[in-house]
Amino acid sequence: MAALTVSFVQTALHWHDAAANRAALGQQLAQLPGPTDLIVLPEMFTTGFTMEAAGQAETMTGPTVAWLRAQAAAHNAVVTGSVIIQENDQYFNRLLWVRPDGRLRHYDKRHLFTLAGEQHTYTPGRARLVEDWRGWRICPLVCYDLRFPVWSRNQPAAPYDLLLYVANWPAVRRTAWTTLLRARAIENVACALGVNRLGQDGLGHDYAGDSALIDARGDYLVEAGGAAGVFTHTLRRDELEDFRAKFAALHDGDAFELRGE
Repeated sequence: MAALTVSFVQTALHWHDAAANRAALGQQLAQLPGPTDLIVLPEMFTTGFTMEAAGQAETMTGPTVAWLRAQAAAHNAVVTGSVIIQENDQYFNRLLWVRPDGRLRHYDKRHLFTLAGEQHTYTPGRARLVEDWRGWRICPLVCYDLRFPVWSRNQPAAPYDLLLYVANWPAVRRTAWTTLLRARAIENVACALGVNRLGQDGLGHDYAGDSALIDARGDYLVEAGGAAGVFTHTLRRDELEDFRAKFAALHDGDAFELRGE
């Protein structure tokens, strides 16, 4: 059965400095010890979590998309994380999913963080993304989406094996982050990966990291704590399928349909 090697970067970010963030992240990825299949970066990894979209947004033909394509090709891996994108006179907190051959898909953050006024700046997404990659089905979401279990639910119509969240989740709410991330893995009988940032942003908000990779039982496979660096772990599909066969909770769930309107 397919194995999937997952690498994620937990790091501080330069406030409103896309070039500096790309350079720093590129240096960190250059230190990967070996091949990997999936590289995950935090939410808004070029800027930090900001409402100043007009001055910080890029387009889908901008330098960060080009950089992601170069990184994906260099590492022969999907590279993903969210950035601020301007499109059709709207701004999106957009997760970009870039394959080594340059093909790109995206997911626009559905649940906008009203406490920060995100809904006044960004347009919400309307649909989830589930990607097939090297024998795994992966559903990438963004930060505040973690608080909404219906949107994250593993469904028969679009099942996944790995649920991932890219985030700028403040330290003041770290208990919610760690608790909900484990809950999403357990209730969906899937592996879950949450990738958060470190440091302090330009608004004075502190970030504790606590990025983690969790198996379908809710057990930690990787706990980054407050350490900066690139973390790598190989997931085994046979272990996931064995657990699902023994504990078939997904078959007992309620039938429903997600509507992103």
